[in-house]
Amino acid sequence: MAAMPEELIFVDPEPLSPSVFLDLPPTPDGESERTFFDDMVLPYVSRLLMEEEDVEDNFFYQYPDHPALLQAQLPFAQILSDAATTDNSCTVTSPSVSADTESSPGGENYESDNSGVLRSRFFVSGDSGDMVSSAFLRGMEEASKFLPTTSSVLLLDTKECSVKPEHGTVRAEVVDGMVWRGGGSGSRKNRREEDDVHEEQGRRASKLITPETEEAAVREMVDDMMLHEQDICMKGLQHLSITDNKGSSGKKTWRRRRRRSDGDDDEPVDLQTLLLHCAQAVATDDRRSAHQLLAQIKQHASPRGSGAQRLAHCFAEALEARLAGTGSQLYRSLVVRRTPAVDFLRGYKLFMAACCCKKVAFTFSNRTISDAMAGRTRLHIVDYGLGYGFQWPGLLRGLAARDGGPPEVRITGIDLPQPGFRPAYQLEETGRRLANCAHEFGVPFKFRGIAAKRESVRPEDLAIDPAEVVVVSSLCHFRHLMDESVVVGRPSPRDQVLGNIRRMRPDVFIHGVMSGGYGATFFPTRLREALFHYSAQFELLDATVPRDSEERLLVEREFFGQAVVNVVACEGADRVERPETYKQWQARNRRAGLRQLPLKPEVVKVVLDKVRDNYHKDFVVDEDERWLLHRWKGRVLYGLSTWVADEGGTGW
Repeated sequence: MAAMPEELIFVDPEPLSPSVFLDLPPTPDGESERTFFDDMVLPYVSRLLMEEEDVEDNFFYQYPDHPALLQAQLPFAQILSDAATTDNSCTVTSPSVSADTESSPGGENYESDNSGVLRSRFFVSGDSGDMVSSAFLRGMEEASKFLPTTSSVLLLDTKECSVKPEHGTVRAEVVDGMVWRGGGSGSRKNRREEDDVHEEQGRRASKLITPETEEAAVREMVDDMMLHEQDICMKGLQHLSITDNKGSSGKKTWRRRRRRSDGDDDEPVDLQTLLLHCAQAVATDDRRSAHQLLAQIKQHASPRGSGAQRLAHCFAEALEARLAGTGSQLYRSLVVRRTPAVDFLRGYKLFMAACCCKKVAFTFSNRTISDAMAGRTRLHIVDYGLGYGFQWPGLLRGLAARDGGPPEVRITGIDLPQPGFRPAYQLEETGRRLANCAHEFGVPFKFRGIAAKRESVRPEDLAIDPAEVVVVSSLCHFRHLMDESVVVGRPSPRDQVLGNIRRMRPDVFIHGVMSGGYGATFFPTRLREALFHYSAQFELLDATVPRDSEERLLVEREFFGQAVVNVVACEGADRVERPETYKQWQARNRRAGLRQLPLKPEVVKVVLDKVRDNYHKDFVVDEDERWLLHRWKGRVLYGLSTWVADEGGTGW
């Protein structure tokens, strides 16, 4: 028997009595029924953002007595204690430890008076728990914030004294209990700089002194978003929209101002044509022409310009890496470079509000699952590529409001293991958050996370119960699986996954794809198809998001930029971005023994209404060969379809 992938089991306790949840929004009906399944997405992202931002503030309060943290703080406590006793001309009080505190040798069981002072000054008593792997480094980083940043700032008990530096006496002025060095032509500047230091230290101290107040504010904001999520989402969309008549004049003014400031009076340059010519030169190893074209492209490209300029900048960097032969190294460095979770979630939230692709996928998926659950009481969702689980809070809310009470819900999340000592950490955190959501809505819930390659998870590993409604979901994740161009002589990972899904015999398999032809082996063709796809992505952001948005810059750099580098500059097994068109996926699914289901008109209508009412007019949703297609100005970007096992098919 094959070795089981690393996994975790997360079972939430039985939900409280329904009376606890009487303050939740009433059951939607009528026109509101078509929105309540997915309007939890942006509030859920907001909750994650506040959790991530609150981690640093609450780190000390969660783990005040951990030996590793106390050991990390001991050297800094000794430094502060020594600094407090060096000046005998006046009495100095350290903000963290008293001057007569004696530090004992550190160790795992370090519990001296010094540690008690640290805890009493810096921490609020709280429950201890498991430390994250970076506790030691975080402890050093946080403790270093309380070291004196300049030699001119001291806390005094007296109103006036003399500080004797190495080269003479400097008059000290006491303002609000702080000592400022006087004299010299730079005293005002020093005072302003030190005032900034004082203000920054005050902000840091306020975080440590009033944690209960901040946590209460966070809870209040979360409750408000949970109860009024639709209004919040719509306000966010209205704020992002700059494509109406009011915003068009502003955009033109910005373009004219940019041309004047750049001093560029040349005629317009067709950057896409230059990129195609450069790709052809790279493919034929005409390095001189390639470098000349790259120089011309980079002259007109900009990461903060128009959509076409940003696109050209992104592709120029990838082409430059391919010419230098450093594409794989560059891509690995981009992947390893950790984007803070807060920044990632902010970028994701902006993309959710600006582009309807995710919203369409979540609405289509959740309504399909709801229809499959008619008259049933147990649901098992197998989610390939769970990530942060943005899709499921809306479904849990909808199931909680259905007639007859909520069903039992079990989610099995499958995702790639994370690097480090805790490969299933993100799965574990997502399971905890989803369990909290289910608990709030009164839905019986169980979660299981499997950190493994998608093709290695077999039906026998999932404990499928015939009494459950089994739903398999994959929204645009299978494009990262290797295809036949890499795997030879055996079924590719794509075919293995589809064969495993067929053997699960799901009630419905919801398949979402990023429709694109830039998985081709021939480089010029691949680059041309990638340009065709990503030009639409950059263009839709240019039409819906202001150009000075930092979140937009993050989306283009982290979401699109990494993918473009992989498509353009990597080859072989290093090239993990391998999308196919929806028609190619349709043929592949049929070969694997799956049968496509027709689209339900009522589900299509819900999606069409949502896109028409909330998003840019150039977003179009239509049908083709039982696929629900998402287009931007006629270009197909994404496709959605539903499948079941074909009992008469052979499959893999």
